[in-house]
Amino acid sequence: QVQLVESGGGLVQAGGSLRLSCAASGSVFSIIVMGWYRQAPGKQREFVASITTGGIINYVDSVKGRFTISRDNAKNTVDLQMNRLKPEDTAVYYCNSFGRIGGVTNNYWGQGTQVTVSS
Repeated sequence: QVQLVESGGGLVQAGGSLRLSCAASGSVFSIIVMGWYRQAPGKQREFVASITTGGIINYVDSVKGRFTISRDNAKNTVDLQMNRLKPEDTAVYYCNSFGRIGGVTNNYWGQGTQVTVSS
């Protein structure tokens, strides 16, 4: 199993910045992709950004140019630098890991961290 622990959420004014961090432990050798998702009140959880072990990065269009995902494979951490935040970025942000052990895939989630952007 993989355990994911997020930190770094909080309250910020529109235009401000926050940095989220996620630390993985357990069967980290199995992780292929680490990423961030978010869920706003009354909405479904949505993909925000991901990064593979090899450094391939993807972002949802709404955060391109504002958010930057980075990963430290040695420390088993993934960070999300969020700049020029907007009220619509308000959500609970979840760290995610996707991996494989043998022929079996696995998918794990952190407990979530609240990000609130005031207008």
